[in-house]
Amino acid sequence: MGDRYNIFSQMEHLQSKYVGTGHSDTTKWEWLTNQHRDSLASYIGHPDLLSHIAIAENETRARVRFNVLERMFQPCGPPPDRPNVD
Repeated sequence: MGDRYNIFSQMEHLQSKYVGTGHSDTTKWEWLTNQHRDSLASYIGHPDLLSHIAIAENETRARVRFNVLERMFQPCGPPPDRPNVD
């Protein structure tokens, strides 16, 4: 029983420390948004990948970087309406 509690406390610690790991109340939209933002941040963080995208889109690296940063704002669109719980 002690091991089980220890595992759950470690998971809770990781989930509070790293937003992208999710938790039991994470919605599908939140999880997808985190995944898209992680991917977009990776594109910006790897200059060779950013250059590849720039060549494919026939744009400058600065313009591609700007477009990727703009897409990070709401990568999956606006959040869905939550049911009103009273």
